[in-house]
Amino acid sequence: MTHAPTAPTVSSKSSRDSRDRREPGEVFGPGFSLFADVLLVGLLTTAACLPVVTAPAAFAAASTALRQTAVHGLPVRAGAYVAHLRAHMTARVLAAGCVPPLLALVLLIDAALLRNSLPGAAVMSPALALLTLGVMVVGLRATALEAPHRLSAREGFLRSVADPRGSLLLAGAVLLSLLLAWSIPLLAPLLSGPLAFAATVVGLRSTAD
Repeated sequence: MTHAPTAPTVSSKSSRDSRDRREPGEVFGPGFSLFADVLLVGLLTTAACLPVVTAPAAFAAASTALRQTAVHGLPVRAGAYVAHLRAHMTARVLAAGCVPPLLALVLLIDAALLRNSLPGAAVMSPALALLTLGVMVVGLRATALEAPHRLSAREGFLRSVADPRGSLLLAGAVLLSLLLAWSIPLLAPLLSGPLAFAATVVGLRSTAD
C-alpha cells in the first residue's frame, strides 16, 4: 500500500526553503543581515546617547527599529532610526534621562565609601552590585516596551518581576556586555545594539508566552 506525503512534511520543507532563500544580491543570508543591523543600531544608539539625557530615547528607538526587523523583516536604516528617535524625544523622556547619571553618581559615592573599610562593606558591596544590575535590567525592559506602556519604569519593573527567566537572560546579556567592554574596549561603541536587541527579544518572548 502506498502512502501520500503528509502535509507537515511539505510545510516544513517550504518553511525551511523560505528561511534559506536569499534576496538577489544578498551574499551572506538573512542571519548575517540581522547581525549587521544590530551592529548598525549599536553605533547609532551610542552616538545618540552622547548627550546622556537622550539615552532612554536612544535605546527605545533602537528597540523599535530592531522589533521591526525581527517581526516584519524590515532592514534597519539610519533615517528610520532617526525618525524613531525624534518620536521618542519628549520632555518626559528627556527628564527621565537625568535619572541614570544621578544613579551613577550615587553608586560611585557608595562604592567610594565602601572602599574605606566601613562596617558591613562585605555585605553591602555585593548588594550594591546586584542592585545596579537590577536597575539596568528594569531600565532596558522599560526601553523595549511598546505603546501604551512605552518607556514606563513601573511597567518595566512589573514585567521584570513577572518574567524572572527573561530577566535572568537580560542580566546575563548585561554582564557579558560589561565583560566585553572591560576586556575589549574597542567593542564598547557597538555593545548598545546587542543590549537593545536582547531587551527586544526578551520582550517579544514574554509576549509570546
